[in-house]
Amino acid sequence: MAKSNNIVHQYFKKEFEGYKVLVKVNPIEFKGTELMIPVSGEAEQRNLEFDSEIFEDLKADGFGECTSLEFNLYATGLAK
Repeated sequence: MAKSNNIVHQYFKKEFEGYKVLVKVNPIEFKGTELMIPVSGEAEQRNLEFDSEIFEDLKADGFGECTSLEFNLYATGLAK
């Protein structure tokens, strides 16, 4: 099993009317984090467990890839 600090996560985002959703996926363990960022508020963060079809699901739902930098700026509150 890979060490958690050696895993390259994958990042996705989608913009809805009034908020953004960013998702970080651990492609080995299928665990991750979802950020919901409303236009006028603080990000809500949830830790999630995914199944092996998460990448197909994200694509079908219209999520595109984003960078770790963008995800982490929102996660730390530096971007709004």
